[in-house]
This record gives sequence, structure tokens and C-alpha cells, in this order.
Amino acid sequence: MSDETTERSAIEADRQLILGAKSRGTMATLGAYTRLAGPGWLQSAITLGSGSLSSGLFLGVLAGFSLLWLQPLAMIVGVIMLSAISYVTLSTGERPFRAINEHVNPVLGWGWALATLSANLVWSLPQFSLGTAALQQNLLPGVLGSGGAGKFAACMALLVISVGVVWFYDSGRKGIRIFENILKIMVAVVILCFFGVVVKMSLTKGALDWGTIGRGLIPDLRMLWAPAKTFTPFLAEVAPEFRDFWTNMIVGQQRDVMIAASATAVGINMTFLLPYSMLRRGWDRDFRGLAIFDLSTGLFVPFILATGCVVIASAAQFHTKPTAGLLEKTDANGVAIEAPANIVAGYKGNAAARVKCELGAEAFAALTPEQIAQSVEALPEADKQMAAILAKRDAFNLAQSLSPLTGDVFAHYVFGIGVVGMAVSSIIILMLINGFVMCEMLGLESGGWPHRLGSLLPAVGALGPFFWKQAAAWLAMPTSVFGMALIPIAYITFFFMMNQKTLLGDSIPKGHKRVIWNVVMVISVALASFGAMWSVWSKAKWNGMAGVAVFIALAVVVHLVRRNRRAGQGV
Repeated sequence: MSDETTERSAIEADRQLILGAKSRGTMATLGAYTRLAGPGWLQSAITLGSGSLSSGLFLGVLAGFSLLWLQPLAMIVGVIMLSAISYVTLSTGERPFRAINEHVNPVLGWGWALATLSANLVWSLPQFSLGTAALQQNLLPGVLGSGGAGKFAACMALLVISVGVVWFYDSGRKGIRIFENILKIMVAVVILCFFGVVVKMSLTKGALDWGTIGRGLIPDLRMLWAPAKTFTPFLAEVAPEFRDFWTNMIVGQQRDVMIAASATAVGINMTFLLPYSMLRRGWDRDFRGLAIFDLSTGLFVPFILATGCVVIASAAQFHTKPTAGLLEKTDANGVAIEAPANIVAGYKGNAAARVKCELGAEAFAALTPEQIAQSVEALPEADKQMAAILAKRDAFNLAQSLSPLTGDVFAHYVFGIGVVGMAVSSIIILMLINGFVMCEMLGLESGGWPHRLGSLLPAVGALGPFFWKQAAAWLAMPTSVFGMALIPIAYITFFFMMNQKTLLGDSIPKGHKRVIWNVVMVISVALASFGAMWSVWSKAKWNGMAGVAVFIALAVVVHLVRRNRRAGQGV
């Protein structure tokens, strides 16, 4: 029996399992869905990458528990739109890129593909950067050291592992199962690491204030233009003429992290992966219920558990708390404390920016490094405290979030395993998506050498650790802000697809179901567009808005030309 015949038989067996379970009731159906779940875990593997980890950690560091609501809301929006594209794909059996170009608008189709390709290449940078930092600082510091040779070895190890696993995916149904099981294990390790921290802290009296944590689940958009309220007493100690400086620094970082957290919940590249991974498994309209269940369990539940625990752990230990050794040089027993070099550099950078604010750019530029150091040392204690609080953490420092569970030493190993698992799983999925994108853009069937060669492009991310000099974890912030600007392309496209009669035919939602679909999709598109426009404006101002306007205008022109052409042909 050929491999193709075997796969068709397996797909048919899955179909009969679902149909038989539905005839026996809800519990039997849920059991069948649990057994067959898969693509949702692929989504979980990419969303629980360096972006989600870094966003969650910095959400906690910067805003405490105040932004616990953000990632769940972003994921709900993402699951709605992913459910829409899965419904369309499984109803029609058509490959989305071709369906969009034919039935909706080729500008949106090509925009979706090119935006996904761009996002893959950009997002590969923080995966390698954070994974390398975890290997060098947490898991193998004695072997890899902190130099360039160790960094190169770490990058190559991540790359070789990722390429090897991607090869499994292209080896048929058995390879797909092995691939997905490996990712499930990686995701489980990540979740268990941070879930264990929160459980341990919950059992420690006074470690967590669950009332405050609960209030952090209530959305508060004021965080886009105002610092978290927990900064109020620290800002009050700063001289009035410099409060705006620190306020702007806090708000700027909060915005970047909020946008990054929203973008990494469901990125545009995830919208490309889902439909093709479902088609690759042979799913069709009989699998639509399984698809939504898969997204709700394999994606939503692990994401909420993992990111929520990350935010809680980092907020409890780092928010408004300067790293030991920055402001005080000895502990309570008089033992000398030395802060990590990267934290010291971040502190000095913040303090130097405060000096520049006071002197002006021209006068500051005339100072020697020694004079800058003297000026920093002469700053009021309130300003030094703010500079220390806002110093960015790196992988080694953030490992302390696990110390309540494992102790300071072992925490670095547990954290390192979780981070490397996140990084590798994300690199793997970025490669997989890139293979799909390249095959679609070239008009080829996905699979074989074209898919494998296309999968190698995200390897460019291995350059990230060599060119990014700030905290490795922070690289996920600017790359995710870039990704956020692209998401509405996918969401708007899916909205049109769900309302396209020529595409869906009799499968188009009708009556109250259509109303519900459109209401939740309009809300999702509006929220994503708000975040994208804020991202574009904050980083590129009018140039960015002009680019958005050109894209919209091009889509409208192509739509009108196609409509007139079809009208002339009597279509």
C-alpha cells in the first residue's frame, strides 16, 4: 500500500471517528477532538516564543499586575480570526492565498504573503538572540562563555536542531505526528516551569496579592498614555521639572510592550500557518468543529496559563524594585553586592539620558565619558532610583523569576530549558511557515525540496545575537511592534472571505450565525487596526501613515478595475 493510500485511509478513519463520536454525544465528541488535536499546538509553539516570554516578563516588570488583561484579550481576538480562516479553508478546501487572489483582492493576497514573509525574517532575530543568551548565560556558561565563539556555537546548535526537526515535518503523516509531539513537549515544559513558580509563591504567605491580580484582569487603556499607578510614589519624589522625562520613558516602554504583547499573541505569520497545516493533514468541512476546539485548547489555554504565570512571577519580583547592587553596594549583612554588567549598563544609560535632558543635547554631546559618569553620580537619589527601576533585564536576570520554585542556582537551568524550548519551537515554526509562503508565491505544491529550501530563509535570524547589543530579551519588543503593523492585513482579508458568496457558496454563514460572526470579526478587526495604527504612528509618524494609505489605495484601485472588467464580461 502506497504512502498516499495509507494517509487517505488514516484521514478517513479520523473522519469516521468524529462522525461516530458526534452521534454518541458531547463527551464522546470532545474525547475524539482531544485525540485528533494538532494544528492548535503548532500555533501554541510559535506564540509561546521569545516574543510572548519577553512581553510577559516586561509587562510584569513595567506595569506589575496592571496589564494582565492584555494578552488574554489579544488572544481572544486572534482565536476569533483564526477560527474564521479555518472555517473558510475547511469549507472550501481551497488554498487561502489562491482563494484570496481570485475571490477577494490580489493586493490583499500578496500583501498577506509578503507581510508574513517579512514577519518571519524579522521575528527570527529575537528567537536566536534569546535562545543564544539562555544557552550562554543560563545553561552552558562554563562551556560557551560570553564571547563571540560561544555565541556562534550556540546559534549553530539552535539552527541545526531546528532544521533537523523541520525535515521530519516533510516526511509524511508519521513525520508530522513526531513533529507535533515534540512541540507539545516543548510547550508543556514552558508552561510547567512558570506555573510551578506561581503555585509555590501562592503557598508562601504574603507573596501574592490575589485581589490586585484579579483587578489586573480588567482592561485599562489608560496605560497607553499614563504610567502604572504603582509608579506614582516614585515619581512624586522626583523634582517636578523632570517628572515628565521619567513619565515619558515609562509610557514609551509600556506602549512598546503592550503592542508587542498584542502582536505576539497571534502574529500574521500564524494566520498563514493554520490553514495550510490543516489542509496538510487532509482536514475538510467535517473537521470544522475540531479546528475550533483545537484552537481553544491547543492555543488559547496553554497561552493564557503560560503568559499569565510569567506576568505574575515577574511582577511580584521585579516591578518597581531596582536590581540589587545598583543603588546599595552591600546587603543587610554587610556583604558586598555586584549587579550584573548588563543591568549596570542599562542603569547608566537611563541616568545619562536624564543628564542629557537637563543639559540639552548640545551640551551633553560636549561631555567626556568621565564627565558623564560624574554627572550621573551627582544625580538626586530619586532620579537614580528611577534609572535603576527601569534598567532592562536580560535572560540571566529574568531567570530569577523562577527562584521561588527552584532556588537561585537551579532557577537558571529551569529557565534556560524553558527559554531554549520556546526559541527552538518558534524557529521551527517560522521555518515551516516560510516554506509554505515560498511555495504559494511560486505557485508550487507545498512539500519536497521547494518547501525545505524556503524553510531555510529564517536562518538569517542567527545574525541577531551579533548585531543586537542591548538586552537580548528586549529585541522581541521592536520586532513585535513591526509585526503588529501587519496584522490588520490578514484580519481584514479574512473578514471579506467570510462574507464572499462566490468563495463560500452554500457554506456562507446565514441568519443569526452570520450576524454573530460579523460582530465579533468587526470588533477584532477594529482592535487590531487600532493597535497597528498606534504602532505605525509611534514609530514612523506621517511616513508610516502614507505607506498605509498607498496600500489601501492600491487595493481599492485593483478592486474597481476587477469589478469593471467582470461587469464588461457579464460576470
